[in-house]
Amino acid sequence: MVACLTSGIWICSTAGSEVLPPGVPACGSLGNSQPRQMLKVTERRDGNGIHFLVENLESADVTVTFDLGLVNLRGSTRFPFTTTLAPHQTTEAFSLSPIDEAREWHFSLTNAYTLGSSRAVHDDRFVYSLPYAAGHAFLVSQADDGAFSHSGPERHAIDWQMPEGTPVLAARGGVVVGTKDDSTTGGPDRRFENSANYILIQHSDGTIGNYAHLLKHGVRVSLGQTVVAGALIGLSGNTGFSSGPHLHFSVFKTKDGRERESIPIRFRTENEAAATLVSGKVYLAPHSVLAATKERVGAGLK
Repeated sequence: MVACLTSGIWICSTAGSEVLPPGVPACGSLGNSQPRQMLKVTERRDGNGIHFLVENLESADVTVTFDLGLVNLRGSTRFPFTTTLAPHQTTEAFSLSPIDEAREWHFSLTNAYTLGSSRAVHDDRFVYSLPYAAGHAFLVSQADDGAFSHSGPERHAIDWQMPEGTPVLAARGGVVVGTKDDSTTGGPDRRFENSANYILIQHSDGTIGNYAHLLKHGVRVSLGQTVVAGALIGLSGNTGFSSGPHLHFSVFKTKDGRERESIPIRFRTENEAAATLVSGKVYLAPHSVLAATKERVGAGLK
């Protein structure tokens, strides 16, 4: 059985106490060994008030949850506090002020964040395209509630057994908000979990599609690019936590800064207009869109 654990998604936490100096960044990781700076948190004093400003450095929504311990301080909101930050914007998240200015005050702060919007509402009427060329068929090795790894936030992910280098097409249109394609490592062990190459595409309803375990240098799109369903976006591979060459695909929404959830989705196949895929079955991409697929995939079509 070919199976995998989630790849291309990250959740990060930082902690601090007292007041964050201006310009102190939050940490982040995108499946790489090196940290990635996703957010920048700064504080601004206004008399005895402290205003916390958060800059989203990503090209996509980021949801962050703040948890504070307060001594002789009141907040402008209740904690824990979750908010979604728009791409490349700076937002005042909250402020603190002393309850009794004559007494000492202090606080401890923890924040956790992850890609995506907590306000996203999936359009359940939408039917996804199979993420491979029309006229081609692949076996689903693991679907909803797959025993190996499709549980929790990956409950509704789909894995297709697929030879390395197979063209991967967008199952739904959207904006590319994350990519990685510099990894050559993979295997059936959790130590490879952060080594998968991937593409993340944010859809019009705020949900995000995750295409994982791609070939090294197999990404064919760039950050911020808008793609349509059926467009060539990458080449399948066997990187990350994987027991064999395959494509992992899931659609998820963010619950808060610590949690996300995958969403059950349906696909258009040769034989069904809106199929819920199951493990152990082969699914043929409809021939009716073959001409359009050839035009989009071009020389990459196998």
